[in-house]
Amino acid sequence: MPTEPISMRKLKEILRLKYQAKLSHRKIAKSLSISASTISNYITRAKMIGIEAWPLSDEWNDTKLNKHFLQTQHTPRTAIPLPNWPDFQLELKRKGVTKQLLRQEYAERNSDNHYSYPQLCRHYKEWASKLQPSMRQNHKAGEKLFIDYCGPTLQLVNPDTGECRSAQVFVAVLGASNYTYAEATLSQKLEDWVMSHVRCFEFLGGVPDLLIPDNLKSATTRACKYDPDLNPTYQQMAAYYNVTILPARPLKPKDKAKAENGVLIVERWIMSVLRHEVFYSLSQLNQPIKELLLRMNNKPFQKISGTRSSLFNSIDLPVLKPLPLQNYQYTYIKK
Repeated sequence: MPTEPISMRKLKEILRLKYQAKLSHRKIAKSLSISASTISNYITRAKMIGIEAWPLSDEWNDTKLNKHFLQTQHTPRTAIPLPNWPDFQLELKRKGVTKQLLRQEYAERNSDNHYSYPQLCRHYKEWASKLQPSMRQNHKAGEKLFIDYCGPTLQLVNPDTGECRSAQVFVAVLGASNYTYAEATLSQKLEDWVMSHVRCFEFLGGVPDLLIPDNLKSATTRACKYDPDLNPTYQQMAAYYNVTILPARPLKPKDKAKAENGVLIVERWIMSVLRHEVFYSLSQLNQPIKELLLRMNNKPFQKISGTRSSLFNSIDLPVLKPLPLQNYQYTYIKK
């Protein structure tokens, strides 16, 4: 783009503020109400004709100064390449990978022309903010599994009596890949809650580091903002799988944003599809849920490349802890 035309008075003021006052280009731009890129362009052209001091020598009258600045064209450097942001974000989810490390690798690939670390972080933040402006969080691979139940229910019909019974839908979402598990159970009671976790671990083929459940009664015996009491049976299951439970705090939606989003997607892509179907048993209901879940996890993302399944296989699955050799046996603990 051509440089903005400026008066000779402003041109001399740019040179004075640069070489006598020793101001930065940003401060000069702010003082003279000119863009910083224009200031940079004129300073570069001044250096090209040998002006690097103030005051100017007598030879530089207005006519000569104007003539030389008009004849001197500054060719800007080539555009600085940016990283592939979806790949950058994917690498950032891996354990032990930091922005500093990724910036170092980026600088090595573009040794002659690259952004500094603060500039790169700013560009990444601008790109990430366009994906989802609010409540965006970064989760490490294999670290967190967010768990909740759907609000709506599905109906089971007794084939002998015609009586209808509600089936609850359990949902679990991995933080890094958004890989989702869902199943129907007869209730949200303790045994159904705990055994849904067991079947979820088998579905994933491994165990994450943290479980983030909502403060429902099956998970905690006393909901508290800072120190909730975990149900002893639930805690025993966690100890068997060597996983830590970190319940979401009451009235803190960001703690369980992934779970709420996963619940919303399951309601849209599974429960809504099955709303006109009639089911007579839990196993009959879970079969189409399993098929629709497979389709949902293989559905391409809208704003980044890949699917939940491909992302899970590439970043989450390799770092999940292995399952115990023997199956978990449910044990109810009470005083």
